[in-house]
Amino acid sequence: MKAVILCGGQGTRLREHTDLRPKPMVEIGGRPILWHILKSYSHYGVTDFVLCLGYKANVIKEYFLNYNAMMTDFTVSLGKRSTVEIHEMSSIEENWKITLADTGEDTMTGGRVHRASRYFVSDETFLVTYGDGVSDIDISQLIRFHTSHGKLATLTGVRPPSKFGELQCSGNMVRSFSEKPTGGQSLVNGGFFCFQRDFLQYLSSESDCVLERDPLEKCARDEQLCVYEHEGFWQCMDTYRDWTILNSMWKSGDAPWKTWNDSISHFTIPLNFPVGRAA
Repeated sequence: MKAVILCGGQGTRLREHTDLRPKPMVEIGGRPILWHILKSYSHYGVTDFVLCLGYKANVIKEYFLNYNAMMTDFTVSLGKRSTVEIHEMSSIEENWKITLADTGEDTMTGGRVHRASRYFVSDETFLVTYGDGVSDIDISQLIRFHTSHGKLATLTGVRPPSKFGELQCSGNMVRSFSEKPTGGQSLVNGGFFCFQRDFLQYLSSESDCVLERDPLEKCARDEQLCVYEHEGFWQCMDTYRDWTILNSMWKSGDAPWKTWNDSISHFTIPLNFPVGRAA
């Protein structure tokens, strides 16, 4: 089963980080948020990915083309027959297959999925999510829920933390204060979709096809869209404030989305590439 990651948006609300790179390459703890998302999926056995590229696609392509070298020591032999010898390949824990699909710089989310669908023609079921959000969602439970109801589409509903402190008062006395309350809010679309291949009939390859508008609205009217309610952690990275929160969590060692265990999670991959919301 393939996971399709939407990586093409410009991230205009995070412009201080996205002038030189796409939002999925903005780092949390020294690693692109995209890396965190792939690690989350692979923890549940999903290791085949299709990345829908657009804005500054070359940055993501260069990252994965150079991934092995950045993760290990290597020797370069220069001259007419230059070679690169990668040392200690066994130390690289990521057993990923990644298809990098350039789906157009200005294409919207639905158009990106449709254009990339040629890379998962044999998959009856496929996953989709955004390249700018992390969660401790159990992907295997999401897939089981999707297959159990027999509909074409499942989206994950979440209750994001409030951006404002919540007060419980009695008269003019504050009885309790919660800086980031999560309960009592309406469910919102948190991404982490699961689709049957027939869902593609709701999409088109046109650049103005927005997954979250007509396609999902029509799918809901046809009673083919279900919601998987996730009560755990979920956080998008839309703004500088979101980026600060996620990096503080990672630095403190309390990063709920880190469901995987590995021996090199502290390693930092430099992103010194030349200038060449994820949609």
